[in-house]
Amino acid sequence: MLNSQLEILAQGHAYLEGVTKEDYSQVITPNFISSAGAHMRHIIDHYQSLMTGFSTQKVDYDCRLRGGDIENSPTAAIKKIAEITTWIEQLSPDDFNKPLSLSSEVSIKSKNVQTVTTSLARELIFVGSHAVHHYAMISQISFAQKSQLDQSFGLAPSTATFLRENSQPASTTKIDAKLKCAR
Repeated sequence: MLNSQLEILAQGHAYLEGVTKEDYSQVITPNFISSAGAHMRHIIDHYQSLMTGFSTQKVDYDCRLRGGDIENSPTAAIKKIAEITTWIEQLSPDDFNKPLSLSSEVSIKSKNVQTVTTSLARELIFVGSHAVHHYAMISQISFAQKSQLDQSFGLAPSTATFLRENSQPASTTKIDAKLKCAR
């Protein structure tokens, strides 16, 4: 599990190393309402919320920073990715099942905060999947900017498995409408 998190963070780091500050902060309207930097900041915010929540046993992804240097500076984002990577590297499998409390707003019509019991393992799976989802959005923004990214950037692990098992690169695979589990 830790290696998969490090892979996900390494993808973000590689993107940040290659993107210009202008492309990182550009909002391409009307197709997008957020910049690649806003998506990266959102990813980092979730990891930081988990880091804080792990130390306090109370995770709240709704308490995030919005805006700031991370959203406009690839260099600032690289520094935060490095901090998160260091935190992941110091975790042990014994930490995975420690109980955590997770609070989250669940309604857009009125404030409705629900609290549930979870674990570090479950939340690592969430923040990793969440990061990949936002990498896919960044990939689309980069495509609109005519930038080149690795084909696996923003690709879900189960999709990568499907493509490997069908021996087809991501760019040429046609997926039919049938539901197929990669396992």
